[in-house]
Amino acid sequence: MSQVVLGVSGGIAAYKACELLRLFTESGHAVRVVPTREALRFVGEPTWAALSGNPVSAEVWDGVHEVPHVRIGQEADLVVVAPATADVLAKAAHGLASDLLTNTLLTARCPVVFAPAMHTEMWEHPATRANVATLRERGSLVIDPAVGRLTGADSGRGRLPEPTEIFELCARVLAGRTTDLAGRHIVVSAGGTREAIDPVRFIGNRSSGLQGYALARTALARGARVTLVAANVALPDPAGAEVVRVESARELREAVVTAADAADAVVMAAAVADFRPSVSGDSKIKKTAREPDPIHLVKNPDILAELGERRRDGLLKPGVVIVGFAAETDDVLANGRAKLARKGCDLLVVNQVGAGLAFGTPDNAAVVLAADGEQVEIPRGPKEALAGTVWDLVSARLS
Repeated sequence: MSQVVLGVSGGIAAYKACELLRLFTESGHAVRVVPTREALRFVGEPTWAALSGNPVSAEVWDGVHEVPHVRIGQEADLVVVAPATADVLAKAAHGLASDLLTNTLLTARCPVVFAPAMHTEMWEHPATRANVATLRERGSLVIDPAVGRLTGADSGRGRLPEPTEIFELCARVLAGRTTDLAGRHIVVSAGGTREAIDPVRFIGNRSSGLQGYALARTALARGARVTLVAANVALPDPAGAEVVRVESARELREAVVTAADAADAVVMAAAVADFRPSVSGDSKIKKTAREPDPIHLVKNPDILAELGERRRDGLLKPGVVIVGFAAETDDVLANGRAKLARKGCDLLVVNQVGAGLAFGTPDNAAVVLAADGEQVEIPRGPKEALAGTVWDLVSARLS
């Protein structure tokens, strides 16, 4: 059973921390809630005590004989601050110790996760950006806030990510993930593209985006800044990821190429349609007595091959690692090796699809082929496990 400290600072999103607390306790973790004085103006001490089953205080003077300002941080396996206001981020960055939470942050020697929540202007202020950079340099995991409705009528970046997503990230941190991707910018594509036949119909595939999202969440837990290009995915945004939503292969290509310019690694996990209709109707094609006209297909851009070409031409960041995925139904390894040779990527994750395999399932199995000849077999298991192995291989090449 892990010892988790849940720090809660004084923002309107403090009420969401109750759901995060429930997720931790129902998963068997022992949780000590350490609110700031301001947080108690939003959610009272009895609520935190009842939900956690532990005493709650914001003051270093309560229970002095137990030396809480030292012991709580020393005994923790994880400290997560959600929401983390601009004030708490500033105090943590500058080593201030004005209450029990900031004292706990100074004494903790375990992983520390901050989930900021504030108005957009506060998040974008140079002082906040500098404080976040300082905390990240020291090894803390500061996840970017989500985009959405804020206090009042305002909307923008600054919303607290959903508690379930914060919990998933923290679970990965508790599982012992390293922070070997800290300071790295990672681009991941996920889902399946759709090519319009008319305003109603499209050519698509069965990809759910689960594997791409597992890759994004795992990279975030290992400290990376993640741009997730999502094609037609109905999944909650991973906490801290910048999500770019697209529909077609051409839209996905534009988003990936733009994001890849300054990336340290690009993982093309999306299932991109190889072809699209040469013409897309402006109105729904009606069913008539005669057979419909044949649909003429043209090739979509080969995004993975283009990334390899852009790297060879010096248009990408030096040392960028490019990872492709190959979904095959037969001659899996032979087709995978041929694709690896054609595409010019560093790693190719080859998996068999069809008959209930890979697409839409929580598990996956694959063989990772490397341009340097390495071959790694990943047995069937959760998609998060496959994601961890992929990032191990990427991290080794980034180093």
